[in-house]
Amino acid sequence: MAGAPAGPRVLLRRIREVMAEPVNAQTRLDKIVIQIAANMVAEVCSVYVLRDDGRLELFATEGLNRTAVHLTTMRSGEGLVGLIAATAQPLALSDAQSHPSFSYKPETGEEIYHSFVGVPILRGGNTLGILVVQNRAQRTYLDEEIEDLQTTSMLLAEMIASGELQSIAPAGTVIALRKSLTLKGSPVADGVGLGHVVLHEPRIVIAQLVAEDPKKESARLDEAIKVLRASMDELIDGNEHQGAGEHRDVLETLRLIVNDPGWMRRMREAVMTGLTAEAAVERVQNDTRARLQRSTDPYMRERLHDLDDLANRLLHQLTGQPFVRANDKLPENAILVARTMGAAALLDYDRRKLRGIVLEEGGGSSHVAIVARALGLPVVGDVPNITNLVEDGEAIIIDGAAGEALVRPPADLEAAYAEKARLRAGRQEQYRNLRDTPAVTSDGVTIDLHMNAGLPVDLPHVNETGAVSIGLFRTELLFMVASKFPRLEEQTRLYKSILDAVPDKPVTFRTLDIGGDKILPYMRHYEEENPALGWRAVRIGLDRPALLRYQLRAMFLGAAGRDLRIMFPMVAEAAEFDSVKDLTLLELEHLDRHCHKRPRNLQLGVMIEVPSLLWQLDEILERVDFLSVGSNDLMQYLFASDRDNKRTAGRFDALSPSGLRALKLIVDKAGEAGKPVTLCGEMGGKPLEALALVALGYRGLSMSPSSIGPIKAMVLGLDASDARAHILPLLERRDGAHSLRDDLQRYAEEKGVPL
Repeated sequence: MAGAPAGPRVLLRRIREVMAEPVNAQTRLDKIVIQIAANMVAEVCSVYVLRDDGRLELFATEGLNRTAVHLTTMRSGEGLVGLIAATAQPLALSDAQSHPSFSYKPETGEEIYHSFVGVPILRGGNTLGILVVQNRAQRTYLDEEIEDLQTTSMLLAEMIASGELQSIAPAGTVIALRKSLTLKGSPVADGVGLGHVVLHEPRIVIAQLVAEDPKKESARLDEAIKVLRASMDELIDGNEHQGAGEHRDVLETLRLIVNDPGWMRRMREAVMTGLTAEAAVERVQNDTRARLQRSTDPYMRERLHDLDDLANRLLHQLTGQPFVRANDKLPENAILVARTMGAAALLDYDRRKLRGIVLEEGGGSSHVAIVARALGLPVVGDVPNITNLVEDGEAIIIDGAAGEALVRPPADLEAAYAEKARLRAGRQEQYRNLRDTPAVTSDGVTIDLHMNAGLPVDLPHVNETGAVSIGLFRTELLFMVASKFPRLEEQTRLYKSILDAVPDKPVTFRTLDIGGDKILPYMRHYEEENPALGWRAVRIGLDRPALLRYQLRAMFLGAAGRDLRIMFPMVAEAAEFDSVKDLTLLELEHLDRHCHKRPRNLQLGVMIEVPSLLWQLDEILERVDFLSVGSNDLMQYLFASDRDNKRTAGRFDALSPSGLRALKLIVDKAGEAGKPVTLCGEMGGKPLEALALVALGYRGLSMSPSSIGPIKAMVLGLDASDARAHILPLLERRDGAHSLRDDLQRYAEEKGVPL
C-alpha cells in the first residue's frame, strides 16, 4: 500500500472548496475525482452517472483514458459498475478481472488495474450513479476506506440532484434524476394543475456531514434515540384502552424497530467513521431504503414506510427543523406533495398559492380530498414513492381526472397541458354563464341541483354556481379541524353563520358522521376490526345521547325563527329514527322551558346508505319529511366492496343493473309517499351517472360546486322521458350484465347529450 488515506474530514473540506470555485460542471467534477484519488491513494477514481435510459455513463475519471468520458456506458447489471447499480451495495475486489461480472471496456485502458472498490451514489434510496477507485496492485480495501467513499458519495449525490451535471451531458442525454416521469395514481379531485413541487414535509437539509467531535455526535445520537423511544412508549402506553388491532400492531412494530440493536449499531458505526449524527441517520436510511426497495418480500417492503418514519423523526429531533413548510415559503403556483395529509393541515396553507395536491396515501373519500374539492383543487392520490422521486421546486403537472402526476415534464407536454387547462377554464366560463339558467330538460322536467358543503369557505359557491340549496352540509368537517370539542356557543355561532351566509336558500345539516375513518383527535378512539360497519355516525349519537343533543341544541339556537332541515346518517332501521326523533323532541322541550325561540319550520330526514332500509322504506317514509341517498356508502355496502380498498374498489360499477334497481326502488317509494328525495353521493356529480339518475326519476341531486356546471349542461341537453324509456328495459334484462355504462355512453353520444 503506497500510503494511507487522509480521512473523510480533509477530503470533504477539499471537495467543498472545489464546489465553491467558479468553474463549469465538467471542470468541477474532474477536480473532485482528482481529490478523491489522492485522498484514497488510488491510481484511478471514476464517477458514473445513471441516465434516464437506464445506462450508466462515465462522466469523469482520473487514471483511465480521458477520451472514454461520455463515451463509455453500460447497462444496470452489466460489468462491476452495473452490478453495484443493480444491488445498490458496495463492492470491493482485490482482483476485479477474475470476477465473473467483469466487463472489459477497451477504450478505458483499465486492463492494467486489478484492485477495485465501488459504492452506489444514493439519495432517498435511489441510485443516482457509482463512485469507483482502482489500483494496479492486488490489494484488499479496508472497511474504513469503503466507509470514506460512501461518505464522499453523499456529496456527489447532492451535486447530481442539483441538476448541475445535466449541463455537461451529451446532446440528447438526460440524467436519471432529471428525467420526465409519468406517475400513475388514482383520481381524487378533478382538474388540471401546473406548478412546482412543494414537499409538505420538507426534506431535511444536512448542513454538515463530517463531525468535528465523533464522541459528541455519538452522544447526540444516543439522546435523540432515547427521546424517540420515550415518545413511542408514551404513544403506545397512552392508547392501551384501544385494545388489540391493526393500529396497535403497527405501533408495536415501530417500537420493535426503534429498539432494534442492529439499527442502532449501524447508525453508531456510521458516526464513529466521522459522520455527524444527522449524516449517519441519513446514510443508514439510504442504504436500508435501497435494499428494501429491491426486496421481493412484501412484508419487508411494507416496513420501508416504518423505517422512513422513524428516520425522519430522528432527523427532526437532531436538526430541530420544522415538520411542515412555513406558509410564507410557498411559491405562487404550489403543488403540494405529501405522503399523507390531514384536512386541518391543508387549511393552514394559503389557498391563493395552491394549484393541486399529490398524495402517496389517500383516496377520493379521504378527508383531505373532501376539503380539496371544496377548495376547487385537483388531487391525485395513491402515487407510490412520489415523495422520494421529486425535489422541491421541480416542475410538475397533475391531472385529477386521469389520476396522473407528470414530474419534470418536457416543454411540449407542458404546453399541451397548459392548453388543456385553458380549455378547461373556458368550459368553466361556459358553465358560469349557465348559473342563472334553470336546470330543465329539453322535455320540461326541472332538476334541482344542490351543493355539498362542509366548511365556511364553501358557502360563496352557492351563489356562484346557482345551486338551489345546500343539499348536504357535513358538520363533522368543522369538528375534525378543531383542536378541541367545540363548545355550545361556538357551534351555535357556526350554524347561525352558515344560515346567514345563504339566507334565501335551504341548508340541510347532517349530524355528526364520525367514527370509522373519521376520527376526532380529541375523542377516545376504539380500534375495530371493520370500522366501516362499526361504531359510527348515528350509532355514536344514540350511545352518547348527550353528544347528539348538544349538537341539536346548537342547531336549534342557531336557526331560531328560521327554517331548519336536519338529516341523520347511517340509520339502519326505522326504530333508530324513532330514537333520534325522541331526542329531538326532548331538545325542543328544552327550548320551550328556557324560553328560546324554536326554528320556524323543522324538517327531519334520514340518509339512505344502509341496505337494510331498502326493506323498510314504507315504514321510514311514514316518519320522515325527506330522504337523502348517500350513494357512496350504499353502493359499497350493497356490493360488500370497500371503496377505499384498491383491490376491491374497481370490482363493481355504480351503473350496474343491481345498483340502479336499488336506486329506482328508493325514488319510486318516495314518489308514492309524496316525500322529496335527493341523491348526495358522488354519482350525482358525474354526468353519465346523473343521466341515469334523472332517467330513474331523481329530481334532486347534490354535488360538489365544481360539478354543478357540467351536470346542468347535461340536463339541458337531455330528454328525460326518452332516457327513461331507454333505461327501464335495460334494468329488466336478465343477461347478468356487469354494468350499463357502455350502453348509456352510446345513448348519450347518439342523442348528443353533453357529458
